Amino acid sequence: MKAIVITGAGGPDVLQIEDRPQPLITSSEVLVKVSAAGVNRPDIYQRKGNYSPPKEASQDIPGLEIAGIIAAIGDKVTRWKVGDKICALVTGGGYAEYCNVPEGQCLPVPGNLNFAEAASLPETFFTVWSNVFDRGKLQPGESLLVHGGSSGIGVTAIQMATALGSTVYVTAGSDEKCKFCEELGASKAINYRTENFSNIILQLTNGKGVNVILDMIGGDYTGGNISSLADEGRLVLINAMKGKDVQIDLAQIMRKRLTITGSMLRSREIGFKNAIARSLEQHIWPLLASGKIKPIIHAVFPVEEAAKAHALMESSEHAGKIALSFES
Repeated sequence: MKAIVITGAGGPDVLQIEDRPQPLITSSEVLVKVSAAGVNRPDIYQRKGNYSPPKEASQDIPGLEIAGIIAAIGDKVTRWKVGDKICALVTGGGYAEYCNVPEGQCLPVPGNLNFAEAASLPETFFTVWSNVFDRGKLQPGESLLVHGGSSGIGVTAIQMATALGSTVYVTAGSDEKCKFCEELGASKAINYRTENFSNIILQLTNGKGVNVILDMIGGDYTGGNISSLADEGRLVLINAMKGKDVQIDLAQIMRKRLTITGSMLRSREIGFKNAIARSLEQHIWPLLASGKIKPIIHAVFPVEEAAKAHALMESSEHAGKIALSFES
């Protein structure tokens, strides 16, 4: 099979097409003929040598989400059959013509979505569900602040939380991106380059703050996050793009009875990911099938142009998801 391989730590140009053997499947896995793969920030970190894959994952073929047609099934697979159209969360190896996936991490392609749209779903939808709803315990009627509102995570969180009855605020890096987020359903998008998000959040909430914050920034955003939380608020961390070493006011945390938590999804066990998949299928997949929630695709690149896709993601000029297509 053809695969996009990280030939060494470095810039986008280290991504090269190589011939690789098709992966073998275990008794509880399916083999997917990949039609499209999503591009995500962890792929960039892995390419740069800053994010080691789990030992069971491909060490040099990136890609955490795919969509395609099942080409083979293990002898213990009960739900899927050859020819089924699915999308799936994987631990790596998604930038390839074939990819092996645990049965439970597959989901049916919802509605009439094409493969690029379906491939844009798993990584961000699994991440948002696990962190905003499972860890952050966001409830209908509560409020959510999402940093990076125009990112793949951001557009997913905006739509998912508003569809389930919450008010969503976001930060974004330009007036154009702020308008884009508000058109998607955010009640207010704050331009972090020109405004202090914590001050604006307190104004918008009459001084109370928000119930949940989903943060992928870290660093000097942390103090503002704590100030922006309401009593009993929950700060959920999924990345630390501005740094992991921070100073915080412990008294403020105690006084407001805050919860600070976070997670990394890629290394979690198969059973944990299977449970998220079933929750998504129950609560979110019907909203995708009906069109109430939509995949937001900024660009689809032919797989041969994976380097261009990575360069675009690193530029942060996109709004929504970036995908690779294996279909000619």
